[in-house]
Amino acid sequence: MDDGGGRFEWAGGGMRLSRKWRGHDARLVPDAGARPSRRVTVEGEDFDVVRMGRGDPLVVVPGLAGGWRLTTPLLRALARRFQVFSYDLRGERPFGAGPLGATRTPYVEIGRHAADLAALIERLGLERPTVLGVSFGGAIALELAVEHPRALDALIVQGMEPKFRATTASAIVRHVLERYAPPPDSPFINQFLNLLYAKKPEPGPAHDLIVDRIWRTPRIVTAHRLAQLEQFDVTDRLWRLEAPTLVVAGAKDAIIPASRQKRLAQEISGARFESIEGAGHVAFITHADAMAAQVQAHLERVKTHV
Repeated sequence: MDDGGGRFEWAGGGMRLSRKWRGHDARLVPDAGARPSRRVTVEGEDFDVVRMGRGDPLVVVPGLAGGWRLTTPLLRALARRFQVFSYDLRGERPFGAGPLGATRTPYVEIGRHAADLAALIERLGLERPTVLGVSFGGAIALELAVEHPRALDALIVQGMEPKFRATTASAIVRHVLERYAPPPDSPFINQFLNLLYAKKPEPGPAHDLIVDRIWRTPRIVTAHRLAQLEQFDVTDRLWRLEAPTLVVAGAKDAIIPASRQKRLAQEISGARFESIEGAGHVAFITHADAMAAQVQAHLERVKTHV
């Protein structure tokens, strides 16, 4: 909120915005029932960016669908110790109506997402922040770390492996999303969402909110991102990675088993691996406090070795 003296405060947080956040190309974008975000323009593309907390900067890269709002439990947990930024990936918003009302959305490669992240870090005036990627965002964070190694100071990856191996379930979901228009409450698709958890989630408002957030991402965008994951492979480029790295896995991840995530850590020089007991693929939602504790411990170790 503008207090009349040229300063901005984030609603509910009492946080001042730096000059980088006062540009004419940024405006408040309220999110009902949550914190406001800012719209920041980078290379002609608008990104909704949220900031929480105070401390060393930490950028959270969201997953396949749902945008930064789906990661809110983790953002809030991290904001107790860090200045946390997150954003909606390119393609999250529809950008025009196609024939018969269909939504046209850009086909964005993971390399393009990583370049967006590097440009966004620079646009926000962040000097080598920690970057944490969850799920699909983990692939983006890895791509950033190997192609733009000087953009970050530390790396944390949750729910990803160096070369993604598609499952029968992911192939079926991509096929359905590409060729049909299932309703948001489609039992057929939503049964696959249950695989994100360590066990079948209890029905209720909390689960309904997660499903609603996931379905807010245009279905064709989700399908395109799944297709990109099927081509994702940084195995031969991990040697370029300079940032101290932590790989965090849900011990009961059914999408990318913890054993495969552990191999990612083993292939990165000096990387550490930690698992979170009882967590599935969406540990950043269901076990946000435990994950934040792992992040804090990793960054404390990084500081002591500088």
